[in-house]
This record gives sequence, structure tokens and C-alpha cells, in this order.
Amino acid sequence: MSLRHVAIIMDGNGRWAARRKRPRTFGHQRGARAVKKTIEACIRNDVAYLTLFAFSSENWSRPEQEVQKLMQLFMRSLKKETPELQKQGVQLAFIGDLSRFSEALQESMRKASEPINTEQRLILNIAVNYGGQWDISQACRKLAQEAKDGLIQPESIDEELFQSYTSLHPQPVVDLMIRTGGEHRISNFLLWQIAYSELYFTETLWPDFDMPEFNEIVNAFNRRERRFGQTSEQINA
Repeated sequence: MSLRHVAIIMDGNGRWAARRKRPRTFGHQRGARAVKKTIEACIRNDVAYLTLFAFSSENWSRPEQEVQKLMQLFMRSLKKETPELQKQGVQLAFIGDLSRFSEALQESMRKASEPINTEQRLILNIAVNYGGQWDISQACRKLAQEAKDGLIQPESIDEELFQSYTSLHPQPVVDLMIRTGGEHRISNFLLWQIAYSELYFTETLWPDFDMPEFNEIVNAFNRRERRFGQTSEQINA
């Protein structure tokens, strides 16, 4: 079974830190190590696209000090990690409403997402200030404006056309969505793109997520039967 696109809700940084009687920001720092391990695991498993839920549109409601620390960590990580990622053949991209971030952070994201000069092995999408409902509504606004301007006809709008206006276009839809941390919900992540994804929930807190567990999940994915509305008999015919 082909596994091209993996998406991950990286949950559990705060609880990981609390169990060690450390501030939540310490958990976020350690979570960055799990990102590195996951990138390596994707490359080794020939995964072409990885989308990480780094900061949701709802996360602005967290304590102001934590949000500020997260932004600082994000900025430092971009400056420190981008050159090494590019050497590994990782192309960075950012999805979400980036306008709410500082100009300096927006510029860092723009530079980090410039085309790489090495052979591309993985596209790494970082979802920041992102929400699945926002993604769908912004696609609707663009389609409505183009219909108003006479560029498209309303009757021409179908699933394929709509998808072309979502944040991850022209990348393929998600094959496997993983959530760490033990919660069993989607949390407004890639609502359109995971319509037929295989879902995998693990109790492991994000800072403890590693390559062996990723490989186990890939093996579990490969054992599943993806029917897309068909019967097993039709798939096996």
C-alpha cells in the first residue's frame, strides 16, 4: 500500500513537561527533537509529504507568556534547523493564516520556504495559525469571488476544483493521520484533506515519539484495507 502523505497532531508537550515538574515550554523544546526523528523516519520510509500541526488558530487563547515562548522557539528553530533540513533534501512550506505573525517571523518563514538546491526527498508542511474550518472557508471565499468576477461558473464547482483552492494543493490528500498524546479527536486539523485518511491514535506523548513507533504505525497502516467505499471483494478482484 502506498504511503505518500502523513499528517501528525503533535500533542502532549505540556503534559510531558508537567510530569517532570518543568514548565510547558520545556516540553515544547523537547518536542522539537521528536520532529527531527519523525522527519528522518519519513525519509527512510519514502514518505514524500509530511504535515505537522504546530500551532492551531485556537492556540492563541493559551496563556500569553506561553504563546510568546512558542513564537521565540519557532523563530530560533527556523534559523537553526532550516540549513540542515535543506541539506537533507527537505523542502519547507507553511500553511495557515500567516498574517497574524510578526513581520520578522513572516520573513523567516518566507526565506525558509524558498526552493532548495538539493534533491528533494520530503516536503515538510508546517501548519501554523491553521484550522481546517478556516481552510475550507478561505477556499469558499476565493471561489465565490471568482464566480462573482465571472471567471468560473457555479455549476463547475466540484470536489476536484474545490480541493485546488485549499492550502495543501497541489499535494496529494493525506493517507495517514497520527495523533499523539492519547486524545481521540481531530481538533480542526485538515478537515477536507483527511476525508479518507487512515487514523492512528497513540498514548505516547509527543516528546517521546520516535522512529521505532513511527515504523510500527507504518506497518499497521500497511495491514489496513483501504476500500474508499468499495467492498473487500472489489478491492481483491
